[in-house]
Amino acid sequence: MITSSHSRLPAWRIALWGFAALALLAPGVAMQFTSEVRWDLADFLVFGGMLLIACGAFELAMRLTSQRRSRWIAGVVIAALFLLVWAELAVGLLH
Repeated sequence: MITSSHSRLPAWRIALWGFAALALLAPGVAMQFTSEVRWDLADFLVFGGMLLIACGAFELAMRLTSQRRSRWIAGVVIAALFLLVWAELAVGLLH
């Protein structure tokens, strides 16, 4: 079997999407153990959409630039925007 280096996924990509999958599963697992977490289908769909947009934006940033500093800045900005939207949806942080 011949494999090329192009067929392997970069470690950052596996970590990124793996973290997103775990983050999406966490509330479902928490609901099995406590009544404090009560998500419905809409909550999972919104959070999944947020993760998809954030991870997709990070992948795009990684493809568009090769400079480490630019990648770090993009990652921090994307993470900050993700957390800001999440906090706003959870508790109305900006109201």
